[in-house]
Parts: sequence; C-alpha cells; structure tokens
Amino acid sequence: MDESTLISVIIPTYERADRLVRAVESVLDQSDAGCELIVVDDGSTDATAQRMASYGTRLRYHRRDHSGVSAARNEGARLARGEWLAFLDSDDEWLSGKVSEQRRFHRDNPDVPVSQTGEIWIRNGVRVNPCKHHAKPRGDVFDASLDRCLVSPSAVMLRRDVFDDIGGFDEDLPVCEDYDLWLRLGSRVHFGLIEEALVVKYGGHEDQLSRQYWAMDRFRVAAIGKLLEEGCLDRHRRDAALGVLEGKCRILANGARRRGRDGEAGAYERMILRYAANV
Repeated sequence: MDESTLISVIIPTYERADRLVRAVESVLDQSDAGCELIVVDDGSTDATAQRMASYGTRLRYHRRDHSGVSAARNEGARLARGEWLAFLDSDDEWLSGKVSEQRRFHRDNPDVPVSQTGEIWIRNGVRVNPCKHHAKPRGDVFDASLDRCLVSPSAVMLRRDVFDDIGGFDEDLPVCEDYDLWLRLGSRVHFGLIEEALVVKYGGHEDQLSRQYWAMDRFRVAAIGKLLEEGCLDRHRRDAALGVLEGKCRILANGARRRGRDGEAGAYERMILRYAANV
C-alpha cells in the first residue's frame, strides 16, 4: 500500500501479555486492511515476546528498555512507515469499523489532521456512562480540554507530520502525557469527531498509570505551565490557560497545606504569581 494512505497503528505495552492479545486481535480484525501494526514492548518480563512471536509477520514487534509509555509511543512513531498514526493502549480494544470510519472522515475532511471517535467505558467489568463534562469536543478543542483530558489516545488518528512537528509525547511526564499532547495540538489545529463508539476502554485494574500517582493535577499544571512558558498561545488561549492553572494551583496549594507541606503549597502560589505577572 502507498505510504500516503498507510495507517501505522502503535500499541505500547508493559507487562500486559494477556490483555495485549485482545488489543492486537482488535487491530488485526479491522475491516480496513491498510494498516501496519507496531507493538512496542517497554521492557516487559512476562510472556509478551512469546505471545507476539505467534503472530509472525502480521505485526512488527519491537522491544526496548523500560522508559515509560510516552517513550514507547514515540519509538513506535519513529518506526512507523505510514503518513497516518493511530494509537491503542494495550488494555483497550477497537471495534471492527474504527479505522475505516476515520479513514473516510479524513478523506472527506482533508484539512482536519486529527480525529477521535466515541468510546464505550468498561470499569471493573461493568459498563459505565460518561458524565456530561466528559463530552468529547470537536473543532477548536483547546478551551474544553484545559480542565480535564477529553481526548483518548486509543481513539485518535492523526497525520504523522503534525505529530512530528509538535514533538510527540513528552517523555518527562509519567502521566497526563496525553493531556499535554492534546493541548499542544489543540493550540494549533482543529480536531474532528466521529461520535460513534468505536473504542472499548477498560478501567479499574491495578496497573493503570492513573492509579499509581496522587493529585494528577500536578502534571496538568506542569503541562499548562509549559505552554505559558513557550509563549505560543494567542491572548484568548493564554487567558484561558492561566485561569485554569490558577484554579488548579490553588486546589493543590490548599491540599498541600492540609497535609503540612507548606513549602509545596508556597511553590504553587508562587507559580500563580509568576505566570500572572507575565500576562
């Protein structure tokens, strides 16, 4: 297939041999055959290598030293041959029409370089319904994406040149790396949305990164701070970003004080003053 129409699907994984099989099968079962599948093993010590070997040439398996999910996704993008990238977390799965629907969307909307689809959420084996504040945005997604992450890596397809230009995932962020990337992209391009649920996201298991870190807003504040430091936002986006940063910093500062961490609280309060002074 022409590389301009090839979609490179990247699955990062770490110690998830059993769940990974479900994710891999969901890609190989896609109705659109124009994909290459790259599995990036981030240093697993379980049976991942043996499980992936059974697929032969149906996928490309690449093992690296353990460096985190961002490094694994970026490695997959470097290995990719296609001009379009799609990501799938190893504990999620795609429904069969996911790739073909997004390919059709981008063919009909050539000026939109990023899209995502709707999702089905399963938590601890039970389907749950997203709240209204989890509604996925379309078009100019920046403001809507500031408070919480509304874009899922497993639901996204994007042009490789846009991903490369933005610098990929921030490998210094252990979590909220997706929130950070979507903010940076959202400050530059519009996002498309296919409302049909074409991804199944599974949550509630112990090895989810979001369960391993307290106060996730620490990392969202860091992501917003980077954007403000770079000076790449227009006035409206800068004001919106500063407002959300102030709110999150005040909550983090209050929480730190309640735990007797006055130094940490002061750092968040100084952060508010520092960025506000530069407006």
